[in-house]
Amino acid sequence: MVEIAKALSLEARVLIMDEPTAVLTSEEVDKLFAIVRQLRADGVGIVFITHHLEEIAALGDRVTVLRDGRSIDQVPASTPEDRLVQLMVGRSIEQQYPRERPDVGEVLLSVRGLTRSGVFHDISFDVHAGEVVGLAGLVGAGRTEVARAVFGADPYDTGTVDVRGERLARHDVPAAMGAGIGLVPEDRKGQGLVLDASVQENLGLVTLRSASRSGLVDLKAQRTAAARIAKQLGVRMSGLGQHVRTLSGGNQQKVVIGKWLLADTRVLILDEPTRGIDVGAKVEIYQLINELTASGHAVLMISSDLPEVLGMSDRVLVMAQGRIAGELPAEQATQDAVMALAVSTEASDEHPAPKNAEEGPRGH
Repeated sequence: MVEIAKALSLEARVLIMDEPTAVLTSEEVDKLFAIVRQLRADGVGIVFITHHLEEIAALGDRVTVLRDGRSIDQVPASTPEDRLVQLMVGRSIEQQYPRERPDVGEVLLSVRGLTRSGVFHDISFDVHAGEVVGLAGLVGAGRTEVARAVFGADPYDTGTVDVRGERLARHDVPAAMGAGIGLVPEDRKGQGLVLDASVQENLGLVTLRSASRSGLVDLKAQRTAAARIAKQLGVRMSGLGQHVRTLSGGNQQKVVIGKWLLADTRVLILDEPTRGIDVGAKVEIYQLINELTASGHAVLMISSDLPEVLGMSDRVLVMAQGRIAGELPAEQATQDAVMALAVSTEASDEHPAPKNAEEGPRGH
C-alpha cells in the first residue's frame, strides 16, 4: 500500500501497476480498485498487469495477452475467462484444479504444541504420505511463520517437530533438510533463488554438499541432474547457463521446486506456490503436486488463493490470530466455512471441525 501511495504521489499521467493485488487483503483490493477507477476518471492512463482474471473484467477496458514473450492478441476486457486462458496458454484447460487423491500412508510430518510468543500458539497437526494439507487464513494469521519454524529457519519457544518419528532439533535448517523437509518460500526472488546465478547453479543448491568430495564439486554430475529435472519440470529456458533472473515467474518457481526434488525431499512445504504466475504454469505446478503425492511424498501448502486451497487440498487447516481455528476435510471445506474460521475471534485449542460446512458460522 505504501508503494502504491508513493506512485500516486508522483501525479503521473501513465501509471504501470505490476501485480499490485498479490499481497493485499480483499478489503485493501477494494480500496485499490476505487483508486484506480478514480484515476481513470481523472484521465490517467493505467497499465494493470495481473494473473487474476476476475480483475480484468472488474477494471479493464482492453486486454493485451502475452505468451512466451510475444503479444498474442488484444481483446475487450469483457472476453470470457475461458477464452483468455486459451490465449494465455495456447490451449484450453479443462480442469483448473486437477487434484488426484492417492491413498494416504504413514505420518511423515508431526507437529505438536509449537509455540512462539506473540506469533503463534499451540500449533499441532500431522501430514501423511500422499496427502496435501492446506494451511489457510487471513494475511497475518501466522501461516508463514509456522512454516519457517517447522523448517528450522525461525526459532520457537516450545513444541516439537518430528519427521517419520524422528525428533528434529529446533532452529536447525540442515537438520530439517537432512530429515527430508523442503521449503519453497513465498518470496522466491528474495529467499528461494540466487538471481544472478544460472539455472544449473540454482537447481544444485540443495545437493551441493552431497555432490562435493574433498571440497570439490562434481560439476558434471550436477549438470546431468539439473538437465534431467529441468526437462521433467518443463523449465522454459535458453539453456542451463541462463541466469535465473531472466526467467518468467512460473519458470523461476519451477527452479525453486526443482532443487528440492533433486534432494528427494519427503515433505515439501509450499508457501504461496502460484503467486504471480500465469494460469498455464499454475496447472503445471498442480500436476507436479499430484506426482509428488502419488509417489508417497507429503505436501503442506500455504496459499492466500482460497479456491486454490479448496481445489488442491485433502484437508484444510485454518489459522486465525496465531492459532489453528479449525480443520476441514476436503468434502466439507467451502469458502464460507473457511472464512468463518479465519475471522473467528477465539481460535480453539482443540481445532474441531464443523460436522458439515453448513453447521459452522457463515459470512465473510
